[in-house]
Amino acid sequence: MLDKVRNIGIMAHVDAGKTTTTERILYYSGTKHKVGDVDDGDTTTDFDPLERQKGITINSAAVSIDWADRAGSDIAINIIDTPGHVDFTAEVERSLRVLDGAVGVFCAKGGVEVQSETVWRQATKYKVPRLAYVNKLDRMGADFWGCVEQMKTKLHANPVVVTIPAGQDDALEGIVDLIEMKLITRDLTDTTNRKFFTVDVPEKYRAEAQKRREQMLDGVSAASDEITELILDGKDVPVPMIRAALRKGTLENIFTPVHCGSSKKFHGVQHLLDLVVDCLPSPLDRPPVDGVHPKTKEPLKRAPDAKEPMSALAFKTVAETNGDLVYIRVYSGEMKPGETYTNVINGKKERIARFYRMMGDKRISLEKAGPGDIVAAMGLAETYTGNTLCDPDQPIALEAIQFPKPVISQALTFAKTLDAGKVGEALNRLVRDDPTLKTHTDDETKDTIISGMGELHLEISIEKLKRAVGVAQEDTKQITLGRPRVAYRQCLARLVDFQYKFAKQTGGRGKFAVIDVKFTPLTPEQVEEKVREIEELNDPKVKPDPNNVYFVNSITQGAIPKEYIPSVEEGLREAAKKGYKYPFPFVDLEFDLHFGKYHDVDSSQDAFYLCALECFREAESKAGIQLLEPIMKVVVVSPKDYQGQISGNIASKRGIIEETSEDKGVAQVMAKIPLANLFGYTSDLRSATKGQASFSMEFSHYAPVSVELADLPKPDAKK
Repeated sequence: MLDKVRNIGIMAHVDAGKTTTTERILYYSGTKHKVGDVDDGDTTTDFDPLERQKGITINSAAVSIDWADRAGSDIAINIIDTPGHVDFTAEVERSLRVLDGAVGVFCAKGGVEVQSETVWRQATKYKVPRLAYVNKLDRMGADFWGCVEQMKTKLHANPVVVTIPAGQDDALEGIVDLIEMKLITRDLTDTTNRKFFTVDVPEKYRAEAQKRREQMLDGVSAASDEITELILDGKDVPVPMIRAALRKGTLENIFTPVHCGSSKKFHGVQHLLDLVVDCLPSPLDRPPVDGVHPKTKEPLKRAPDAKEPMSALAFKTVAETNGDLVYIRVYSGEMKPGETYTNVINGKKERIARFYRMMGDKRISLEKAGPGDIVAAMGLAETYTGNTLCDPDQPIALEAIQFPKPVISQALTFAKTLDAGKVGEALNRLVRDDPTLKTHTDDETKDTIISGMGELHLEISIEKLKRAVGVAQEDTKQITLGRPRVAYRQCLARLVDFQYKFAKQTGGRGKFAVIDVKFTPLTPEQVEEKVREIEELNDPKVKPDPNNVYFVNSITQGAIPKEYIPSVEEGLREAAKKGYKYPFPFVDLEFDLHFGKYHDVDSSQDAFYLCALECFREAESKAGIQLLEPIMKVVVVSPKDYQGQISGNIASKRGIIEETSEDKGVAQVMAKIPLANLFGYTSDLRSATKGQASFSMEFSHYAPVSVELADLPKPDAKK
C-alpha cells in the first residue's frame, strides 16, 4: 500500500546531529539493537572509512525502517542521511530530487547555519514538504526560540511549533507536546533509554505551554477553516482535527511543523517519527512525475501506480569491484530482476541483474520494486546519475538532476611509478560518481586539473583516489594536489618591422631564406574589425582565429615564390603557439609579410619555415613582451553585514568592484578579479564571513599584467 510508505531525507548543516538522529531512529524502530555513535565511528549510515575517520557524513546513505501509525499499521519509512558540509552539496541535491519529504535538523545553539539555508533552498526548489527538528537542546547555550525566529528571517519559512522544550541546557527534562498538552520525559533509571513517561504539563511549564498552543492553533488554522471557526467561537479544537490540518498544511507547503528534542539524550526521537508519519507525504500524496517523450518531446506524466508503464530515475552511482551499484527511485510501474529496460538518455537496453534495499552498507535482496521504492541495482553497465530507465514500449525521459558547477581547482600529480592507466580509470570513475567533480588536462600547462566544490571536497576525492589505486592514505608523495598554473596569454609590446635572413651551409645544398615581416599587436577594436571582415566573407572554410592571430600576404612582383608563402605563415603561427621566454600562446597579433629574397638552389619550403620561426624569436626580443592574465567575473552573495569584509577582501586580490546591490538583507557584489588571486578564495571567503557567503565565477577577458605580479612557472632551462 503506497499510503503506508514515506521517503524522507535528513538534511542540515554539518554537526547539527543528522547521523545521531538517524541512529536513534534505527534503535527505536527495532532495526538496530545497539546504538551507534559518531564519536565511536560505529554508525550505520557513516560506514565509509573516510567518514568514520573524519567524523562527518560524506556520502548520502539509505536505510529503511518500519514504524506504526496511530492505528497500529506499519509504515515503511525509507530514510536518506545526507551530508551537512557545503562541499558535498551534490549528495543533498540528488537526494532531494527523488524524495517525497524531508526533515531539516537544526542545532539549538548554532541556529540556522549557512548549509541549513542551502539545503532549505534546495528543498524549496523541488517543492519538498518538510518538518523542522531543533536538536541538541541539552547543549550549553541552546536557544530554541532564537532558532525558530531565524527560520523566519533566514529561511523565510512559516514555522508552526508543535512541541516546546521543558527546560534547556543542563535543565532539560523532556519536551511538551502542544497537540496533546502532555510532558514527555525519559525514565532516567532505564539504561536502555526506551522507557518514557507521558504526564500532564507541570505547573512550571503550563502557562508557557498554553500560550504556545494558542499560537500553534493560529498557525494550523491557515490550512483549516473549521479550526478558524472553532477558535473564533472560543471552542476547543479536537486533536484529530489538529493533526489533519497539520498534514494538509505541510503537504501544501503552507507552513512547516517545528519539533524539538535532543537525539543524543534520546529526547524527542520517537515523537519525530510520529510526526513523519502524520505530516510527511506518501508517494500518493505527491503529484505525478513530469517527463517528455524522448523523440517527440511531447509532455508526459507518470502516476505512482504499479499498473502504469515502468519509469525510474538513477540518482547515484557507486563504483564497486564487481560492478556499479546504481541507486534508483521507481516512480511508476514495477521493476523486476532479469527484466530489460531502456535508458532513454543513451538509447541503450539495460538488464537489471538484481537489486536491494540498502541498510547503510548492508543489503536486503528484493524480488520487485514498485512506485515509491528507492533501491540499489546491480548489472547496469551504462546507466549513470540523472538517467531515466523505462518500459521500452512506452518511453519517457524524466527531468535530469541539475548540479552546481565546481568553484575550486587544483593540479593533480602522481608518481611515475604508479600505473597511469589505473589512475586514469579510477579518476574517471570518481568523476562519473560525483557530478560536481570535474577533471581535464590543461592544453598549455599539461597539468591534470581537478575541480570541485571546495578544498575538503578535493581532499576527500584524492583520498578516495588513493584507496582506489592502492596507495596508503598517509602517503603524501604518490598522489598530490598543488595549485594549478595560470594559463596566461602574451602579446608583443609594440609594433616592429624588420628583415630577417636565414642561411645555413652544411655541405651540399644549403638553406637560404630572407623575409621582411611587420609584427603588429592588435587593439580590441582592430580585433573586432578583423572578425567582422571574416564573418562578412561568409566562407565556411575561413574562420576567425581563436587567439586572433592573423597573417597577411603583401608580397608583390614575385619577391618570394608563392609556393614558399604558406611555409612562412606556418612557421610564424607555430612560433606564436608558445613563446620563447614564457610558455604561453600569443594573441591579438598580425603578421604582414611584405618583402623577401630567395636562392634558386638553396631556398626551400623548409628553409622559409625555419626562417619564420627564427624571425618570430627575434621579434620577441625587439618588441618586448606584454603578459596578459585571465580576469574572472565574480559574484559574491552574503548577508549585508559582511559587505565591508567582502569589499576589502576583493581589493586585496587586485579585484575591482563593478556593482553592489541589496535585497531583504542579502548583499550581492559583482567584481572582476584576476584568476591568479582566486585560488583558495572559497576558504578565504568562508573565513571572512563565518561561512555565510557563497560565490560564482566565469571568465570575462584577458588584461595586461606586470611580470612582478604574474604567477609564472620557472624558466625553461633548454631555452
